[in-house]
Amino acid sequence: MKKTLVSALTTALVVGAASTTFAAANPFEDVPADHWAYDAIAQLAADGVIEGYGDGTYRGDQEITRYEMAQMIKALIDKLAAEFADELNNLGVRVAALEKKVDNVKWQGMVRYRYINRHEEGAQENKTNNKNTNGLLLRLEPQMTINKNWTAKARIDYNRNTEMDDAKNYGGVANNKVDGFEVDRVWVEGKYSNFLIKLGKFNVKTAADFATTMDYRIAGAEAVIGKDVQVAVRGGRLNLKDSSAFAHGGNSAGPGTVAHYNAANGGETASYIGVEVYNDRAKKFNWGLGWQHVRGEFDIEANTGNLKGIGSNVNIFNVGLGYKFDKNVNLTGVYAFATGIENEDNGGAYDENKYKNTYAFQLNYKGADKAKKGSWGAFVAWRHLGDVATIHPTAKENGPMNGGEEGWEIGVHYTFAKNILGKAQFYSGKELASDMKVNAVWTELGFYF
Repeated sequence: MKKTLVSALTTALVVGAASTTFAAANPFEDVPADHWAYDAIAQLAADGVIEGYGDGTYRGDQEITRYEMAQMIKALIDKLAAEFADELNNLGVRVAALEKKVDNVKWQGMVRYRYINRHEEGAQENKTNNKNTNGLLLRLEPQMTINKNWTAKARIDYNRNTEMDDAKNYGGVANNKVDGFEVDRVWVEGKYSNFLIKLGKFNVKTAADFATTMDYRIAGAEAVIGKDVQVAVRGGRLNLKDSSAFAHGGNSAGPGTVAHYNAANGGETASYIGVEVYNDRAKKFNWGLGWQHVRGEFDIEANTGNLKGIGSNVNIFNVGLGYKFDKNVNLTGVYAFATGIENEDNGGAYDENKYKNTYAFQLNYKGADKAKKGSWGAFVAWRHLGDVATIHPTAKENGPMNGGEEGWEIGVHYTFAKNILGKAQFYSGKELASDMKVNAVWTELGFYF
């Protein structure tokens, strides 16, 4: 059985303890055999730790220099390293494996405060509707390496809709759901040369039109192939209730979003398919076109279904163009139109051009980088978001504007300190269904880690 590393160090460094039985022959003529340090000196010389002087003497009473001490220590380390090479190699492998396991899981996330004030004109004269959202969110986004090509990812939100005003501490379990806690997304992602695939519950941003048609999650699969020109194909299930799909802003009943579906007739879920072709977004000139399809339930004769008033097969054709004037200024334009809407005579309440068409323009200046203190950006946009030509637009996901509205929006983003990013956006417009005026202020302060 091999000696342990500790016992070897003890044997090598403790002088005077070794027996003469195991000592080597006397290598130095000036060290008498009856000297108390004879055994240790002879053994160290045999092991190559000490060499003495060229004339065969040891000169034991002479003080050693730092150079001589360094030489002896180096010789001792080399000897031990050679003797215990296998043990050290195994230890290195175990440490490396442990470090690799720790590095396999990486966490990032944010603490976000968001305040929104939405002011809507009421149905009655001199009557208005106001709603304030004053919410706090903790978001965790773990990323787990599976192998060199595959990664598992997730988004976990806590207190997503917490109102700061009530100061309530959400917690507990009811109906098999943790109150305030939501696994918003979880998926695996495979990356190869010019090919990307996602499987699970993940977010979809329509790249062709800069996420104007859709910025929301589905449960399904997506494949993207190409480099300078990319083709994306995706499909899965879309929750109509969670996404407020095909929705317009609040009406005389109050602020918010009114969805064009009836969950009691056909359920909350519909099928979704998307196909897009677009060029590299880093190019000076951007272009893209796509087709989005949502299949739900709609019984024309009974006038029921989860897509009541719209149609069971909605097709949205979307196109987008963008141009970068320089490193600071760029302009984007978007157009989309919907087909498959059931005729008005057969129950289709939104078979009109203002509902079936979407068009938008946005001018951007610079951009805030959360990792760079003092960086900032601003934009101004005009949008007409047709109710059935937008599924869940990014203007709603990351701003104050709902589908089924049109108007102007301006915004400013600023990085106060590294990983502390503030946003302020203002929207003024109207609802397409009622022509009622809407004003909204949307602010956010994010602390990223």
